[in-house]
Amino acid sequence: MNSKKNLPTSGPLEQSEHERVRRQKRDQLLLRGIDPYGAPFPNRESIESLKKRTERLTPDTLIEPAPTARIAGRIVLFRKFGKAFFATVQDESHRFQIYVRADLLGEDYADLADSLDLGDIVGAEGVFFFTKTGEPTLSVTSLVLLAKSVRPLPDKWHGLSDQEARYRQRYVDLIVTPDTHHIFVTRSMIVRFIRTFMDRHGFIEVETPMMQPTPGGALARPFSTHHNALDMELYLRIAPELYLKRLIVGGMTRVYEINRNFRNEGVSTRHNPEFTMMEFYAAYASYEDLMSLTESLLSSLAMEIHGSTEIQFGEHRISLAHPFRRISYLEAIGDAFNLSPEDYFNNERLIEVLRSKNLPIPEARPGKPFVADLLNTLFELAVEPVLIQPTFVIGYPKAISPLARSSQADPEITDRFELFVGGLELANGFNELNDPDEQLRRFLSQQESRLSGDLEAPPPDYDYVRALEFGLPPTAGEGIGIDRLVMLLTNRTSIRDVLLFPLLRPEA
Repeated sequence: MNSKKNLPTSGPLEQSEHERVRRQKRDQLLLRGIDPYGAPFPNRESIESLKKRTERLTPDTLIEPAPTARIAGRIVLFRKFGKAFFATVQDESHRFQIYVRADLLGEDYADLADSLDLGDIVGAEGVFFFTKTGEPTLSVTSLVLLAKSVRPLPDKWHGLSDQEARYRQRYVDLIVTPDTHHIFVTRSMIVRFIRTFMDRHGFIEVETPMMQPTPGGALARPFSTHHNALDMELYLRIAPELYLKRLIVGGMTRVYEINRNFRNEGVSTRHNPEFTMMEFYAAYASYEDLMSLTESLLSSLAMEIHGSTEIQFGEHRISLAHPFRRISYLEAIGDAFNLSPEDYFNNERLIEVLRSKNLPIPEARPGKPFVADLLNTLFELAVEPVLIQPTFVIGYPKAISPLARSSQADPEITDRFELFVGGLELANGFNELNDPDEQLRRFLSQQESRLSGDLEAPPPDYDYVRALEFGLPPTAGEGIGIDRLVMLLTNRTSIRDVLLFPLLRPEA
């Protein structure tokens, strides 16, 4: 389908013939004293409510006097017959037919009948009845134009074929693609359920700064801005982690935040520079406790949204029933490439494996252990894509976990996990490092990387170290990607499908 036929593309100063005709109709209404952008329409009943109220009625059981209703919405179908017309009105994702006759509407009919177009928003009041074909309909006794649409809607009512146009003009996509509306209703249900779940498990919802003097909590390049009054550089947060752990120091033993994060990185089907996560922290808990909590959350959420722990994601049937599988990060890489434990931290051996598989070899970054990038490359290219059923990957090296506590069994390994479902990384959690001196050493090591050109390495957050010096109790923390979770539960393989307004390049 030609995208130009599918979505209006003219700019504000350009007008198609259809737009000129619509504007002429609008101007004629103004000349007749009719406001084409009408007043509020109070006491409106939603179409969903009207349908529920009348769903048990049939042409044989219609009561007298017949029910009345007052609805409003956008005209999406329009059929005129002499001095009468049928129209289908849509509000949100629900539709209802109205029937308008000249003899019932009087002078208002002559003013409006020739002026209405698809896309116009109207308010209608009338009496419920069934047509000869049994269609539930509202016989209109009062009709008012609430907003004149001077730009035509797409002429194909099965949705927009141009994917970028759907993202760029989401307001049109929501009108003409019912499934899009359903995705974002589902997203709202998911977030609401998560809040209820966390509250029920004793967590307190908090809010932390989105503008921070020191970026931290993750390895990512931040967006920066300048505060004029204080004459200081600020950064949009890449994670709320360090502020949430400050609250644990202050005695708030269970906290969570559903937060917007910003990372100055590339765009892909899984990445958007602005995204939503939930981070939560529990004092005196372990990362094993959080894995159990996460299993319960995802299983309960699947039941809430789908009525089953079995969901479809792409070509895969996935079970979110707990418990989830657990595997070791290093052992998973070893199994995929036939490596022995002695090979795990051997740069030459890892490079040899990458070359033998024709896989890209990452560039060494000054100040950062090269082995960490080599292991991550092997994991992301060979292990991550095959983790379809829910799997906790545990035992990440300290070299790639700067905020996680080292394992008592092996100081080079951390008590950390990541959760993968459908090949997507959904969650990251670990036992928090609470030794202030060790945390400072790791911050300073990252600072060396930063000074050597690694723009993802954050500067030291000395105030956070000071907070640790007052004592952070043993704590476990986790972040769950809300956007990716919505992708999973709505069977969407692109993050742009679950963001109302994903970041796009400016239109040409």
